[in-house]
Amino acid sequence: MQKTVWLALGLLISVATVARDAPAQVLVPDLSSSGSAANPLADTTMKPGKALLFDLEAKFAQATAEGGGKAFATWFAEDSVTLGKGQPPVHGREAIAKQATWSPKNYQLSWTPTDAMMSPSGDMGYTWGHYEGRTSNEDGKSQVTSGRYLTIWRKEPDGSWKVVLDASSDEPAGGDDCCRLPPA
Repeated sequence: MQKTVWLALGLLISVATVARDAPAQVLVPDLSSSGSAANPLADTTMKPGKALLFDLEAKFAQATAEGGGKAFATWFAEDSVTLGKGQPPVHGREAIAKQATWSPKNYQLSWTPTDAMMSPSGDMGYTWGHYEGRTSNEDGKSQVTSGRYLTIWRKEPDGSWKVVLDASSDEPAGGDDCCRLPPA
């Protein structure tokens, strides 16, 4: 497990560097009857590993939209970790499930991957992008939270893919402020 955590932290540092310098691309998942995400034929430069990760994200997002927190938690590995904004780490699928209790009628969580990368061995990869959470307060006014996320995926011994690390942060103060150094 320590090896997985160190690998995940290494990937997190790598993605932070890549995310800072990468041009943004918008991926709108195709949630048609096939449930697949990106059409690899639309982007001839897309590698199969990236297409697989986009497909996993689309299925994960669709299941969450339909089943809420209960469905969200099923995508996590037994030894997974979530890192929420300003919250202590949550370790393990069971603990994540205890926190993910929202109903899709009361809270809608959606996200769109911006980019993805598969490991050379093809058994781990990450996605990152933008997320949005929508709910209503006691007065019935709509509330929206948004930010960025990073998800690290691992292929399990049974061939299924599970989330081993999910991290999120608030959106930067200004959309253009995310990657600039403060004035000297």
